[in-house]
Amino acid sequence: MAIETVLREDVRFDRLSRGQNARFPATENDRASRIALCDSSEDVAEALERFVHAGLRPTVRAGGHCYEDFVDNNPQGAIIDVSLIAGTAPEPNGPKYRLGAGTTLGRAYPELYKRDLVTIPGGTCGPVGAGGHISGAGYGLLSRLHGVTPDWVTAVDVVTIDHAGKARIRRADKKNDADLLRACRGAGGGNFGIVTHFHFDTLPKAPTEVVKGSVSFGWEGMTEERFARILFLFSNYWETRGRDPETWGLFSIFNLSHRSSGRLTMSVTFSNPDGTVKDMKVLDEYLSIFEECKPVSELTVHPAMAEHHPEVPATGTNLCVATHTVQKMAWIDSQGGGGGRNGGPAMDSRHKYKSTYMKRSFSRDEAACFYKHLNRTIPGVDLSRNTVLADSFGGAVNKRQMLEETSSAQRSSILKLQFIATWNDAAQDAGQIGWMRDFYTELYSVSTAGAKYSGTPFWSDRYEGCYMNYPDVDMLRYEFWPQLYYGPGELYPFLQSVKRKYDPNNVFHHAMSIRG
Repeated sequence: MAIETVLREDVRFDRLSRGQNARFPATENDRASRIALCDSSEDVAEALERFVHAGLRPTVRAGGHCYEDFVDNNPQGAIIDVSLIAGTAPEPNGPKYRLGAGTTLGRAYPELYKRDLVTIPGGTCGPVGAGGHISGAGYGLLSRLHGVTPDWVTAVDVVTIDHAGKARIRRADKKNDADLLRACRGAGGGNFGIVTHFHFDTLPKAPTEVVKGSVSFGWEGMTEERFARILFLFSNYWETRGRDPETWGLFSIFNLSHRSSGRLTMSVTFSNPDGTVKDMKVLDEYLSIFEECKPVSELTVHPAMAEHHPEVPATGTNLCVATHTVQKMAWIDSQGGGGGRNGGPAMDSRHKYKSTYMKRSFSRDEAACFYKHLNRTIPGVDLSRNTVLADSFGGAVNKRQMLEETSSAQRSSILKLQFIATWNDAAQDAGQIGWMRDFYTELYSVSTAGAKYSGTPFWSDRYEGCYMNYPDVDMLRYEFWPQLYYGPGELYPFLQSVKRKYDPNNVFHHAMSIRG
């Protein structure tokens, strides 16, 4: 179909002009003036040229899950919505697999499974769109087995715009525009052009079956010593035993939620590298290490975790492992059957996020800082939905050869942390954001990279900076913020050269975009 332009008087405008974070757009005056709904790369090129020549700043939406205001706060600008460029049907005579940028993860998993029993190692939130997820090095429960999603991308269709304002549809692969391909494999969206499709010559086979479960530790009676011990047991496993390839099918998320939530919850998802759960000794061993801390087995995920890592309906068989009850199910059933039940954060919720890559297990000082701030109270501020999700990482992600093929620089970490504050009342904005800033700044107040980097997890023997798919504008206060996300090596200068080449007028820009 032809491009459909949604204007302010359209009943759809309010919903289409905002994403999942209710903090943005900050005011009515910050809203875009129009939204172009595009069905194809040709539509995107036409809309892009039209808006640029009209002097309208273009921003791009696929799934609408940008953590900051990079899309929604666009005063009188234009949003190019690619959510309709969706599906997994490959091109005739093209690469074997293809994902439209608007394809949600909840749609991608069952469709790829039906096509060829394959998958992508992507995230758990069904409504997230492939466009931002893959271009920003999206990861998920299968990443320890198969790496991050851009590791598998072999070509991208991307619309760029030149000095004269002429849009061009490019197929970037290893033979044509190879530098642009690499940049689109992990550097983040909104930098070089508008990705409309991702192509894959091959994809990993989906597991046949998985085991899922969770254990919890009540906050009541939780001492600092016991908390530190639990954190050590969790993180030390990934620093030591978790490096063994036979454990790479095990993925665990520790939901370090605020005391007012009632409990700490740790989820596990497991499948052997062969895609079965016939041998569960790895899972048995992992759960056994926590026995001294008296966890409680449960089959539901705590609400603080479920909002960002939704659970799926109970469709499996209950099993006992290491005195814990877990659930065995077909892998495809663990994906929510198409995403309809895999909801994301509520549209009326307000959020703030931060991130850290960790190369080592939690230190005693780090555990003390966590304990302090997870127990902290602020009058009039509800912190019960606030958490730090500590995700197991490493495994296949840490294959060093991918450093030069992708723009995902963090290839030595064992854990990835996502700091999350969630609330509904705008009157709590200052208190919620202040809680997280105080926590994060104190946690990294003594930087192992040197005094210059205090307050940040700058690259060192302990940390590998931050994750661009969890952008945090607080980092802009540091002159070295690009290195937090892209590393201190050659990657950021390379990305700057790609920016100058393919977006010479800096048409695609936001607060944390690549500086050409």
